[in-house]
Amino acid sequence: MESARASAPKEHKEVDTEALKGNQENELDALYTNALKQFEEGSIIKGRILEVREDGVLVDIGYKSEGVVPAYELEDLENIRPGDEIEVLVESLEDDDGMLVISKRKAEQKRNWERLAKEYREGDVIEGVIKSRVKGGLIVDVGVDAFLPGSQLDTGPVRDVGPYIGRRFEFKIIKMNPNRRNLVVSRRELIEERHRERKRKLLAEIQEGQIRKGVVKNITDFGAFIDLDGMDGLLHVTDMRWGRVGHPSEVLSVGQEVEVMVLRVDREKERISLGLKQKTPNPWEHVEERYPVGSRVKGRVVNLLPYGAFVELEDGVEGLIHVSEMSWTRRINRASEVLSVGDEVEAVVLSVNKQERKISLSLRHTTVNPWDTVKERYPIGARVKGRVRNFTSYGAFVELEEGVDGMIHVSDLSWTRKVNHPSEILQKDQMVEAVVLEVDPENRRISLGLKQAQEDPWATVGSRYQVGQKVKGRVVRLAPFGAFIELEPGVEGLVHVSEISDERVENVADVLQEGQEIEARVIRIDTVERRIGLSIRAAQVPDEEFRAEAYAATAMAGENLVDLGGVFEDVLGSEKEKTEEWRPGE
Repeated sequence: MESARASAPKEHKEVDTEALKGNQENELDALYTNALKQFEEGSIIKGRILEVREDGVLVDIGYKSEGVVPAYELEDLENIRPGDEIEVLVESLEDDDGMLVISKRKAEQKRNWERLAKEYREGDVIEGVIKSRVKGGLIVDVGVDAFLPGSQLDTGPVRDVGPYIGRRFEFKIIKMNPNRRNLVVSRRELIEERHRERKRKLLAEIQEGQIRKGVVKNITDFGAFIDLDGMDGLLHVTDMRWGRVGHPSEVLSVGQEVEVMVLRVDREKERISLGLKQKTPNPWEHVEERYPVGSRVKGRVVNLLPYGAFVELEDGVEGLIHVSEMSWTRRINRASEVLSVGDEVEAVVLSVNKQERKISLSLRHTTVNPWDTVKERYPIGARVKGRVRNFTSYGAFVELEEGVDGMIHVSDLSWTRKVNHPSEILQKDQMVEAVVLEVDPENRRISLGLKQAQEDPWATVGSRYQVGQKVKGRVVRLAPFGAFIELEPGVEGLVHVSEISDERVENVADVLQEGQEIEARVIRIDTVERRIGLSIRAAQVPDEEFRAEAYAATAMAGENLVDLGGVFEDVLGSEKEKTEEWRPGE
């Protein structure tokens, strides 16, 4: 009985042990199965750091094996200690080596995607940092990686994206698909949208006459564009200064902050015209009081044109010196002959036109007009000296003083010679003595005579030569009708072809040559007409047989006499030529 009792429990114990063992195995299988369920790939699990290594950290998530989070996913590896908790995403329960693959970054991105899907929609604004450049655009870190197309980086084309990388900006979400982890953002749309809003607000509140602050955005040849924080306004070059502006860059520079006045607003065309000079008083107001006619003013030459020079009297006020007002005496063809840009000058105000903003100035009125007193300095009949400055076909100009010229007409160059051109008697720069014949200050003319400064040899020719007198001379010119014989300087006689020989002479050159010395007899004298008639054949007749009456009869027509005032009258020209209009400096 006791044996049976003793054995009974033992048998029962064996039965219970096997049953218990089977139950435990079932329970472990159930627990393991349940544990595997929470370690699904893609799930986020909290783990504990077991070890910190150079290449990352070893993490225990309660799975049969540990996983490693690489160092590049850990921003502060040096501050991580064993035992710290970390949240990771299970990428794979086993890799080829049977190791657990986990990622801290992907866990963060999944959490961020969950947050983004909950908090944001397409069209919302989100902040992010541009991380890197990829094909077609850039990657932006907004908690997850978003794609920024290159065309959406800024409002204009960007050739160098380097300065943008690493910087934080605001972006507009233009496409969002959490299931496919696809997020596309745009910075350009956000900028343009905000710009349109600022522009709308600016056009609604801006008024003509307002003073606004802005920044110079761009400079062109015709002006500058000013960013008014909403839209650009045009500041035209003519509205920058009251004075002359050669180029807008002389006044402004890109990036400069300026205060401008709103001149005009066109809300339909969305245009704003600005002014800078309008902030200061117009200098042409009361200009007549500051620059009365007749007053002397000083200024700086700022521009030269062929017809005159513009002189800046003050900022915004200029006067014009016309070429005709630059000299009393010189003929000025171009203003640059007298002045240069930058010259400081003194002038006299001739007229002021406030409406047309014109001031006429004179340079020459700062000095005395030399022609005002020319009659006192050069009375008629006075002997004067001067330098031969220029020739014309009808005379020579002689400089008597700076700016005052006199003219010697060809008919007043010699008492005896027929002068075709003044260069036959005079040379340029030659100093001459002449007599003042006429003075006309109004027309700025002084007529001079060269021959009048010398004794007229014909005044006493009657006392030196008589009809019948034999004379000797030199042939100086030949003509078809005879030969001119120089009897003394300034006095010539004419041997007519009929008086050369008793035989008929067809060609004067066959009998006489220039320079030949001949002897002749005076057959006629006319001091009024300045003529002396000579005869070579009469010189062959003895004195007692010479009959002056016979030769005088043949000379009545005057064809065999010298006529310095008439023989070449057609060459010398009429008296009208002598008074031909002329001006000093021609």
